[in-house]
Amino acid sequence: MTVPAIFFLESMKPLSFVGSQALHFFEPMVRAFFAVQDYDQFAGMMERRENLEALLVKIEMRDDVERQRERAQRERERAERSERKKRKESR
Repeated sequence: MTVPAIFFLESMKPLSFVGSQALHFFEPMVRAFFAVQDYDQFAGMMERRENLEALLVKIEMRDDVERQRERAQRERERAERSERKKRKESR
């Protein structure tokens, strides 16, 4: 889901300020139906494009860490299979 999230956020960069203003406009309705604690902070954060870029960088960093973790897991599993095969052949 990283690629669709990045694509969406990149495409919305030019409209981030307008979107933040829409969030401020709809705040009373949102608060009437949902208990959102950090709504004001999120709306304020979306006003600046730099924040959107920082969010994109964090998403990409997390994705890189997760890919490295998955790669290490596959290598461990491959080593375990190889070790089991060696033990089986030595019997």
